[in-house]
Amino acid sequence: MPVSRRTLIAGGVAVGAAAATLPGAAAAAANGPLRTDPFTLGVASGDPDHDGFVLWTRLAPQPLAEDGLGGMPDRVVPVQWELAADERFRHVVRRGVKLARPQTAHSVHIELNGLLPGREFFYRFKAERYVSPIGRTRTAPAPWTLGGALAMAFVSCSQYEHGYFTAYRRLAEEMPDLVLHLGDYQYEYTKDTYNIPGGNPRDHEGPETETLANYRQRHAQYKADADLQAAHAAAPWLVVWDDHEVDNNWADEVPENTQPNFLARRAAAFQAYWENMPLRRSSIPQGIDMQLFRRVHWGRLATFHMLDTRQYRDDQGCGDGYKACPAAVDPARSITGAEQEAWLLDGFRRSSARWDILGQQVFFAQRDNNAGPATVTSQDSWDGYVASRDRITRGWLAAGVRNTVVLTGDVHAHWASDLKLDYADPTSRTVGTELVCSSVSSTGNGADSDPATHPFLSINPHLRFYNNQRGYVLTKIAADRLDADFKVVPYVTTPGAPVYTRASFAVEDRVPGLHQTYDRPRDLGVLSREGIPDTVEQETVRP
Repeated sequence: MPVSRRTLIAGGVAVGAAAATLPGAAAAAANGPLRTDPFTLGVASGDPDHDGFVLWTRLAPQPLAEDGLGGMPDRVVPVQWELAADERFRHVVRRGVKLARPQTAHSVHIELNGLLPGREFFYRFKAERYVSPIGRTRTAPAPWTLGGALAMAFVSCSQYEHGYFTAYRRLAEEMPDLVLHLGDYQYEYTKDTYNIPGGNPRDHEGPETETLANYRQRHAQYKADADLQAAHAAAPWLVVWDDHEVDNNWADEVPENTQPNFLARRAAAFQAYWENMPLRRSSIPQGIDMQLFRRVHWGRLATFHMLDTRQYRDDQGCGDGYKACPAAVDPARSITGAEQEAWLLDGFRRSSARWDILGQQVFFAQRDNNAGPATVTSQDSWDGYVASRDRITRGWLAAGVRNTVVLTGDVHAHWASDLKLDYADPTSRTVGTELVCSSVSSTGNGADSDPATHPFLSINPHLRFYNNQRGYVLTKIAADRLDADFKVVPYVTTPGAPVYTRASFAVEDRVPGLHQTYDRPRDLGVLSREGIPDTVEQETVRP
């Protein structure tokens, strides 16, 4: 059932009476009513489990206000919320009032539990006389059941300046059960500093994001995009960040370039991220710390281990970019940090899921760009932390995990990989699968090509697919197999592009590795010559 965006009129009388007794109501009356629609940033839900989820909105009648406060008055605003079993809200199952406070940029997080498992719900908000769009969400199946097949999509890398968010719109039209966003939800740059050939079709407002006001304004500019709003309203999301939510290629307390105020910048970015995402109370930041790695169970069908490969990692051993780096194999170095690694390995040991899925940021499989004896790899990816990758890979094998699938963003291209214990030996055992989604818009239109001609695939036989167009990956996860469709749009520098499936792969239960099930002929209208320099530049020049 498509999500309606019509104006809602039901359910306001009881809330008006309740609001009069709430703290802040007198101040609200004294300062006068809201004069324009505050729901310019849409609605969202996230972190579902078998009996609940988080509902989110943020009030911002002027989303691009330079102070980051969205044009809201400096007062508490009561916000009514309703949850229904149907889109017309004839069967309301929960309702309540939450106070939107200036201290958190008038964001609203409602954390619900006690709902029936495996159910679809609809939700909406009301602030004074204004009513939000409708959102669609759902609970996960009961913990002791497999449930039906799960339609899950994952995305990453939406650089507002580089193109329109058409991929979000097309994803919303798929009406998935769950969406994973794997990082680079927003970018930190000021306009005219990260440009695509031919010029950017859109510009960022404000300076490079460094303060809380900057990050709040930037998040608001992204959230005001109608295509992104549609994707949020279509399904619950699981979100994790990568680097651009803070600063390009940051590593724990180390910025890309020397910044005396980087820790303050990091704390501001974390606060704004919390305010603008449908996250649980457990993720409320404490200064420069924020608990983002977490585990979400979808019945006995799938367990999602959502990782944070930025906040705890050692600094890149030889700087960023592709290098032959001795530090990359140092066993003391970690991309996850010791605590998160132990948590992940314990999760493998405890898992009874049919599919264990790692939702994370940077390329997991080895990608050597040197055809000779040297190993030249991206130091910002797991290739820069080889021992960390090996411990985790051996951890899921030792735990007897039934099926392991790693989901990845970051690199602005579609990839599919078999995972190995020994990447130097192409005949070594395949122990898992990696699926990598392209960007929503970052680096502009992109181009189609023949994956077999890409040098990386001949140097690294475990790499099975490559495509440099914008899009997302849509998966169907069932008890006996996982199917993945690599979706692409032919252009993003103008709005309204169609979407099509470029290739499809399947992973069979208990049979690690990929089987290609569909390959669309190349789009001759958007072909370009691809090669190592193109790929390296794409991933190292403000990626």
